[in-house]
Amino acid sequence: MKLSKADLETLLKKGDTDYVAQFTSPQIQDIQLAQTLVAMANCSGGTLIVNSVKQSEIDKLQRDIVDIALSLTPRLFISMPYIIELGNKPYLIVQIPQGLPNVYAHNGHYLQRNNTENEPLAPSQLRRLMLARGEHSYESEIAYDSTIEDINWQDAEQYTKRLTGMSQYSVKEILFQRGCLAQHQDDFVPTNAGILLFGKSPKQYSLSSEVTAVRFAGDKMGDTFNRQDISGTLPEQIRRTETFLADNLRKSVTLKQSMKRDEDYEYPMEAVRELIVNAVAHRDYSIQGDNIRLHIYSNHLEVHSPGSLPGPMTLDNIKDERFSRNPIIVQVLSDMGFIERLGYGVDRVIELMESKGFQTPKFTNTPSGFKVNLTKPLNTKKHQSTEQKTKLTKPQSVVSFHGVFKGQKINPRQESALIYLHKDKNSRITNSDLKGMFPDVHPETIRRDLVNLVNKNILQKRGQKRGSYYVLATDEFDDD
Repeated sequence: MKLSKADLETLLKKGDTDYVAQFTSPQIQDIQLAQTLVAMANCSGGTLIVNSVKQSEIDKLQRDIVDIALSLTPRLFISMPYIIELGNKPYLIVQIPQGLPNVYAHNGHYLQRNNTENEPLAPSQLRRLMLARGEHSYESEIAYDSTIEDINWQDAEQYTKRLTGMSQYSVKEILFQRGCLAQHQDDFVPTNAGILLFGKSPKQYSLSSEVTAVRFAGDKMGDTFNRQDISGTLPEQIRRTETFLADNLRKSVTLKQSMKRDEDYEYPMEAVRELIVNAVAHRDYSIQGDNIRLHIYSNHLEVHSPGSLPGPMTLDNIKDERFSRNPIIVQVLSDMGFIERLGYGVDRVIELMESKGFQTPKFTNTPSGFKVNLTKPLNTKKHQSTEQKTKLTKPQSVVSFHGVFKGQKINPRQESALIYLHKDKNSRITNSDLKGMFPDVHPETIRRDLVNLVNKNILQKRGQKRGSYYVLATDEFDDD
């Protein structure tokens, strides 16, 4: 999209930056132009502004700039430069788009834009950029110093049994076809994707291939938190992170007069799951020293994925563009049954959030990572669906402790128990009462939840064996 006069005025005020470069004609040099085109193309695009342009030289200057772009390696295709008249002065505008599919060089030199300078890309930066733009694939590289003994063949066999039309092939042959094994000399060896998906110890070969999940008590990082470092194969990480979400996302619990419980997670669970699966599937595993980070605060949730948006994807086309830096990992996760979550992308997350009355997710893309921020509704009434509103015919009691009771952390099941006890006429709770609220949770887990509240001096246990029950520690009671 072409710049307006107002856009040009703004850019002129900014001066030279990462994405703006100003030149003066006729002092402009071809080599300087070429290097700036390369540097911006290898970053997030940009705009070149050439001032002091004479009307007689516009046509030639336009052709020369296009020829310079085509002389790069590989050829850089740009739109024809155009003129904007500002204050009776013509400015020649050259725009380099975002999300270009290649890594560009001038006379063998790979450059990047750093504020006002064009700087060489270090070898590690060049390799990372090539991986991000699909010119090389980290996942398909052989996992250094690994052997087929590093593969969990029981998991691999269970995976291959899910596949249809592959019975004539061995497990090794299927993993080779999927890109999880590569041929080296006369044997198969694991690729990085194979280790991440089926390795006995993925962390041994990819140190930063984990999910760091943290629930903070407040709206920013603090001393009160629940943290879990989630490792293992990628499918295991997804499942364990989902368990962390189920245990740590607060629930809005509504108790009706009939004692029927209506529950909603503080964020749509499917939207958060979608973000986690996409982060695991699409992050840049070549980046060491940074994990996927899931941070849950009292008023927002963040998912940070190492590596900027891959290939041609930008914040402008993120809803519609489809590109994966890890097609092997995506394919196998799809085979394993995660396809319903991988197939939508951020458009699905946006739809889920907005349909529940939440704010539109905020996306941030930087050279080091991609972050999604989910924020709670400013008006909590929006979170209530139309169907729920029409069903409400009697007064209700809504209580929430946000994961902390009397300064001590509690999990969602414990919070539900305390909500139950704060309901009028509910002076006691039993194991069966709490089990009825969480029918899918093992009875022993329910028992430990209540015993833990006793140990924290939040509840007191009364009675014996099957006749036992729990009351708030502050309550007055008589022994049975």
